[in-house]
Amino acid sequence: MGKATGFIEFERELPENESVSDRVKKYAEFEKDFPEEKTQNQAARCMDCGVPFCHSGCPLGNKIPDFNDAVYRNEWEEAYAILKSTNNFPEFTGRICPAPCEGSCVLGINQPPVTIEHIEKSIAEKAFEMGWETVRKPQDSTGKKIAIVGSGPAGLAAADMLNQKGHTVTVFERDEEIGGLLRYGIPDFKLGKNIVKRRVSLLEKEGISFKKGTNVGVDVKGQDLLSSYDSILLCGGSTIPRDLPIPGRDAKDVHFAMEFLTQQNREVSGSKASPKEKISAADKEVVVIGGGDTGSDCVGTSIRQGAKSVLQIEIMDKPPLERAELNPWPEWPMILRTSSSHEEGCEREWAILTKEFMVEEGKLAGLKVVNAAFENGKLIEDKKSERIISAQLALIAAGFVHPQKEGLLEQLEISLDQRGNVKTQNFQTSHEKVFAAGDMRRGQSLVVWAIAEGRQAAEAVHSYLEK
Repeated sequence: MGKATGFIEFERELPENESVSDRVKKYAEFEKDFPEEKTQNQAARCMDCGVPFCHSGCPLGNKIPDFNDAVYRNEWEEAYAILKSTNNFPEFTGRICPAPCEGSCVLGINQPPVTIEHIEKSIAEKAFEMGWETVRKPQDSTGKKIAIVGSGPAGLAAADMLNQKGHTVTVFERDEEIGGLLRYGIPDFKLGKNIVKRRVSLLEKEGISFKKGTNVGVDVKGQDLLSSYDSILLCGGSTIPRDLPIPGRDAKDVHFAMEFLTQQNREVSGSKASPKEKISAADKEVVVIGGGDTGSDCVGTSIRQGAKSVLQIEIMDKPPLERAELNPWPEWPMILRTSSSHEEGCEREWAILTKEFMVEEGKLAGLKVVNAAFENGKLIEDKKSERIISAQLALIAAGFVHPQKEGLLEQLEISLDQRGNVKTQNFQTSHEKVFAAGDMRRGQSLVVWAIAEGRQAAEAVHSYLEK
C-alpha cells in the first residue's frame, strides 16, 4: 500500500451535508464538495491487510485495496480502471449502497472503517469529469438476440455485459422511463435522476435498445419473446409488497410506500404519468410502518412535502449502538443506523405492532398499536400498552414478498421456489431459453447485489448461447 501509516495519521472523514433547513426545501442531492486531497487521505487509511475482508463483504468482489492505493498515489485513471473491472455502475453504488464492504473492513475492528463508498463515488465522478467513461461499442456481433425484461440495476448490468460480448440486446421496461428502482423507487435527494439518465444515455450509444412503456406479458406476450429472441433474461424485481391485512386497511390515506415514492419521483421529473389524486403528506401526521431504507425514504419525502410530523415504527427491537457479542466482525454489523432523513425531523419507535387502522368517515384517523416482543420465536403483545397514534397518512414499508406471477411468468410456465421467487439453476429457469436475475430470483435485496446478479446471469446466458 502507498502509505503504511495512513490509518494512524488520518481519522475517518466524510463530506458535510447541507443544513437540514436548506436541503428539505428541495429534492436534490445535498452532499457538499470535498477536497480531492482529503479523499486521498481517506484512501491512505486503507491498511496493508494480510487478508482484505472487504473483498468478501462486497457482493461485486471490488478490488478495494487496489483502487484505494491508486487514489492515494493520485492515479485516478488507474483507480477507475480497477473499479470498473468489477462494477458496471460505481456512480450508483457510491451513492446508495449501504457499504457491506465497510462492515468487513479490517480497520473497522477497532477504528472507524475506511470510507470505501465515498472513495468509490469520487472515482466514478472523476471518470465522467475527465472523459475516461466513454462510449464502448463492441467490435464484433454474434448475431444472437437477447431480450431483457426489466431495466433496474440487474437488467442494466446484464445488458451492459451482454452487449459488450457482441450480442444484440433489447431491454423492455413497462414504466415510461428506464431505471426501475433506481428511477422510481429511490428519491432524488439520494440519487439524482440525472445520474441515471447519464448512464442510460451511454448504454444507448453503445448499442443497447430500450423499449419503454412496454409491459411484457400484456403488450408483448411471452411466446412472442420466445419466438423472436435466442434467450430471455428476467430482471423484473420483487414487486409485490408485503401488506398489513388488518381492520381499516382500505381506509383512505393508507398506502404502500412504493406508491408514495414512485408518485413523488414522477412529479419531480415532470412526468405526465402521475395519477390524478396525489398522495400527500402536507400538514398531516404521518406514520411510516417499517424501519428499513424504504421507510427512511418515505420519511425524507414526507418531510419535504410539508408533513406536520413523521413517526417511523418498527416491529423489531431497537438495535444496539455497537456490535452484540453474537454479531462479531466481519459480519454485517446489526447496529442502530440513523439516516440523513431521520436527522431531518423524524421520531422512531421500536417493538411496535400495528393492530388496526382507525377510520372516521372513510378516512384514516389513527393507528391502534401495541408494544410487542419476540420470545422463543413467538410475538408476544403487551396488552396494557395498547394505544392510538393519531395519523392522517400511513405508509406501509414492510418489504416485498415475491415477483408478479400473473402475466409473463404464467405465460412462460416458469417454476417458482417455496418463497414465490423464480427458481433457477445457475440463473437458468425451468425453461431452457429463459434466465432470471436480481430480486425476482433471490428475493428483495440491495442494489449492489442486483448488479452482481446481472453480471453473473449475463455470463450464464453467454455460455448458453455459445453452445
